[in-house]
Amino acid sequence: MARVQVLNLGIDNLTQAELLAGLDRGIIFTPNVDHLTKLQKDREFYQAYECADYRLCDGKILQYAARFLGSPIQEKISGSDFFPAFCDYHRHNSQVRVFLLGARPGIAAQAQININQKAGRPLVVGTYSPPFGFDQDPEECAQAIAQVHQSGANVLGVGLGAPKQEKFIARYHALMPEVKIFLAIGATIDFEAGAVPRSPQWMSNIGLEWFYRLMREPRRLWRRYLYENPLFLILVLQQKLGVYRDPFGKV
Repeated sequence: MARVQVLNLGIDNLTQAELLAGLDRGIIFTPNVDHLTKLQKDREFYQAYECADYRLCDGKILQYAARFLGSPIQEKISGSDFFPAFCDYHRHNSQVRVFLLGARPGIAAQAQININQKAGRPLVVGTYSPPFGFDQDPEECAQAIAQVHQSGANVLGVGLGAPKQEKFIARYHALMPEVKIFLAIGATIDFEAGAVPRSPQWMSNIGLEWFYRLMREPRRLWRRYLYENPLFLILVLQQKLGVYRDPFGKV
């Protein structure tokens, strides 16, 4: 499987259809501009990415950057697009059982109802909305893992936001051997529950989903989009000029 190097991360160059047809196990992360900037300073996040079997291009800006660097990525595959496509692909496959970890109390449960109604079967077999900061508490993490065990799920969708969800999967995936597929899915649980609207498709198609989200949540997202996006572009230009250096020493 070909990978395209953007800064200090190799991104898989494949289509969603190819991934769905070939995916029977693995850890899937969906890097975007926010991830790439965090990967310049957060060593634990960087190490968590090393356990990912698939790194999908989540965002048009990242896709444009790869093209600028001379290695086009075939398709943008965001977690919020891939997860519903995965559920639809397996709606008649009773061997696939999903657990949702994340979102506020009640939101994951509503997402479960909505997904199962669309699938026409109990595709999502359990949910857990952990307390804030649970990822720093081993006992709380053990409680979350116990919930996954009890559900009988073999697919785990973790929607805690980056880098928490990727670090959680990296730390604990070995303790859940019954789970074949781990998906880091960000705000997807909120989208599936109908709690947060997604941007219009045309905005996503041209790379303006970030602007839509910024307008909806300026106080929470201003730093990510108004500081980190320009920083990412500067780093990509450095890579184009051959002067970029991986802060963790690999490029």
